[in-house]
Amino acid sequence: MTDPVEWIATHALALWAALLLSACLAGDLAWQWNRRQHETALRLGREPTVMRRRTVVALLVAALLLFAAIALALGMETGHGLSGFDTALAEDLRVRMQPSTLRFVAFVSHFGDFGSVAAAAVLVLAALLLRRQLQLATGWAIAMAGIVPLNSGLKALFQRPRPLHSHGFIVEHGWSFPSGHAFGAMVFYGMLAYVLLRVSAHRWHRLVIVAAVAMVTVIGLSRIVLQVHYFSDVMAGYASGLVWLVSCIAGAEAWRRRHHAM
Repeated sequence: MTDPVEWIATHALALWAALLLSACLAGDLAWQWNRRQHETALRLGREPTVMRRRTVVALLVAALLLFAAIALALGMETGHGLSGFDTALAEDLRVRMQPSTLRFVAFVSHFGDFGSVAAAAVLVLAALLLRRQLQLATGWAIAMAGIVPLNSGLKALFQRPRPLHSHGFIVEHGWSFPSGHAFGAMVFYGMLAYVLLRVSAHRWHRLVIVAAVAMVTVIGLSRIVLQVHYFSDVMAGYASGLVWLVSCIAGAEAWRRRHHAM
């Protein structure tokens, strides 16, 4: 395991950039799929929807299985498998990351901080209320309100200590699993994309989806580079955040369809 881990730690920034590019391409594919579904619905005389029921079920099942697989893998003997990979990668990153690099990554990571997300969430809520988008405002408020209690509850359940580091650019307290930044970024930027898809012109949808995927990716991976979370913490944060995000979007879409049917 050591050689692959050393290679990952040595090329961490290049991998970060490659994963970001891959995520943007995935976001673009998601936009193309959404556009085709939108056009098909209009052609058949149906109300276009952001997320179909089959997509909701598939995403929920995939995210829950991923989270369960990570949790089970971490429950095995310490020092082996996923746990061993986590520890070895964190230790190699601690040795290899330069202060100038960590300073930049810490700046990026702050876009997922509780204070930043909370302030932006209030501004979005205020804008929706001013535009009299009461359904969207309600869905947005519910999604944002669930971030802290859900993630904190999972952290309290697993009680995994954080990796050790001494760079001082970011100091975090509390449990490590799953990553709150990954969970919060998934829900905040994912829900923001949903809101913008609902209120903006269709020509902006491609940019909205790609930007949201890019922000979720860059914030979550920054936590690994900064050694304040293990790799599995971030992946579990993405998975659990996706469950909450998809649930909120599915609920908002169901409410919208019922309202239009009246």
